[in-house]
Amino acid sequence: MSMARPSRARVDPDPGVLAENRGQHTAHVSATLGLHPELSAAFGTFAGFVVNDASTPRRQRELVILRTGWNCGAQYEFGQHTLFGREAGITEAEIVALTRPLNTFPWAEDDRLLLQLADELYTDFCVTDATWAKLAERWSPKEILEFVMAVGCYFMVSGMLNTFGVELDEGVPGWPDVSPA
Repeated sequence: MSMARPSRARVDPDPGVLAENRGQHTAHVSATLGLHPELSAAFGTFAGFVVNDASTPRRQRELVILRTGWNCGAQYEFGQHTLFGREAGITEAEIVALTRPLNTFPWAEDDRLLLQLADELYTDFCVTDATWAKLAERWSPKEILEFVMAVGCYFMVSGMLNTFGVELDEGVPGWPDVSPA
């Protein structure tokens, strides 16, 4: 990524929340959000729904979340959701492909459409009519709404992580090795 990011955390995370979450892959983000407990609780409800309780396939939600993290240059986000994505069945080849133009990998059509949705929201904050028409052939409005909200949720998370310089937790991979083979 060519965008400048803080080289270290700009603020110390909440020490009590950090201690409670020590050893977990989400300790630093939880402790940074812990600086504002009311906001953390409200956001946690929304993000928890997006990640764990939405009706759309977890694997495909993780694809759009990972693509959003990549598009936003949020290494912490990409690393965290690399772990979640692997658990949801995303392959190492797909994780690397998420860092490249969509046409350079043989994505399944449903996956490619959802990644196109993520890219269009990132570049113009709106899905094009052409992409919408293809999405609507496969997904219900409720399902499309879940994917759009997943992207929006992780725009917000990526912005917070980047701005605060949230440090990677132990065991979180960060960016994949994208060097040419």
